[in-house]
Amino acid sequence: MAFVLDLANILGGLLLAIPLLRRLPNVGGGLERFADRLARWSWLVGIVALIAGGFYFIVHLIDGHIWHFEVVGLAVGALLTWEKFTGRRILDAPGPAEPAGRALVIAIFGVIAILVGIEGLFTPN
Repeated sequence: MAFVLDLANILGGLLLAIPLLRRLPNVGGGLERFADRLARWSWLVGIVALIAGGFYFIVHLIDGHIWHFEVVGLAVGALLTWEKFTGRRILDAPGPAEPAGRALVIAIFGVIAILVGIEGLFTPN
């Protein structure tokens, strides 16, 4: 189940960070094409992140120590499922301009989620 949380953090972070990652030379185009294919399933990645993050949040809350993995998973899940829950878009389609404002904050959080997911793959828990 921890692997599912880490994978949801990585994939969800990729979807959230694509406005920044597509600007990387030589790899941005490939990442953008992959994210475009995955984008229609973003709500499913969000639900998986919410379930796995919520499970570990409850388990670790009872144990008395909350890790950042599940907090990031809950945030990724909330951001990716926001449109399904509220009907309003929080993630706008990336345009040719530099990301700014809310889009930039969400993209930076996406990069953090990718790093947290990768860290979770190497953490023995």
